[in-house]
Amino acid sequence: MKTQSMDTNPKAEEVWISLLRQKNAAQKFAIVRSLSELTIKLSKRAIKRVNKDLSDSQVDELFIAHHYGEDLAKQVRAYRKMKTS
Repeated sequence: MKTQSMDTNPKAEEVWISLLRQKNAAQKFAIVRSLSELTIKLSKRAIKRVNKDLSDSQVDELFIAHHYGEDLAKQVRAYRKMKTS
């Protein structure tokens, strides 16, 4: 089998793929969800580290702007403003 990752030992990758094949769909989804949550947390932590003065809400909005575009970030800001008015 051709390896998928240039930085992963082929034997380790083979074991990982074998373990994944043993999981059912719900277990695979749980892994993906967990990795997604970790990625989001790390991204927000990096944003906060660079912008120490931002509130959590502002960090969320900057995260949205970086990952999903400024248009969606504007919509989120407008929605939040409407909810607090």
